[in-house]
Amino acid sequence: MTRHELVRCAWARTPLSIPYHDAEWGVPRHDDRVLFEFLVLEGAQAGLSWETILKKRDHYRRVYDEFDPAKVARYGARKQAALLSDPGIVRNRLKVAAAVTNAKAFLKAQGEFGSFDAYVWRFVGGTPKVNPRKTLTEIPAKSPESDALSKDLKKRDFTFVGSTIVYAFMQAVGMVEDHVANCFRKNEIRRQPPFDLRLTCD
Repeated sequence: MTRHELVRCAWARTPLSIPYHDAEWGVPRHDDRVLFEFLVLEGAQAGLSWETILKKRDHYRRVYDEFDPAKVARYGARKQAALLSDPGIVRNRLKVAAAVTNAKAFLKAQGEFGSFDAYVWRFVGGTPKVNPRKTLTEIPAKSPESDALSKDLKKRDFTFVGSTIVYAFMQAVGMVEDHVANCFRKNEIRRQPPFDLRLTCD
C-alpha cells in the first residue's frame, strides 16, 4: 500500500492537512517554542478552519519571530499595528493582542515550573491520553482535562483559551491522541518517540 492509499482520519484530505496529520498531529511535543506556537495558532483558529491556519503558518512563524515567547511578550503598539495590517495572518485585534498577553503569561509559567512543558503536561499526568475513537463523530469538542487546563490558564491570565480551543491544542501537541482506530497513524504514533521540528537552540 502506498502512502497515498493509506487510511487516515477523515479530516486529512488536502495537500496541507495530509502531511500535518501524517507527521505532527497527536505526536507528543515538549519544546516550549513549539508549544507556544500551537497555543497562538489554536487561538487564531477560533471561528475559522485549521486549513486556513495551515496556509498562514509559515508566515506566522516569520512575523512572530519563530514564536519566541520572550520576543512576542515585548510587542508594543507599533508591532501589533503592523501585524493587523498583514494579510498573511488572521487580522483580528483581539487575537493579536492575545498572543502578546499569552506570551507574558507563558514566561511566568516557565519561571514557576521551569518550563511550560512541565506545567502543561501535568494535566494528563505526563503521559499522552490515548482515546479509542472509532469515528470522528466520537471525538468530543472538549474533555475534563481540557476544562481543567482551560480554567487554570485563565487564572494565569491567558486569553483565547476556552476548553474547546485547549482541547484542540492538546490534540495537536500529543497530550491527547485522537486518531481513529483504522487510521494508519494510530499504531505508528505509539512507536514514535516524541519529537520537535524546531528544537530550541541556545
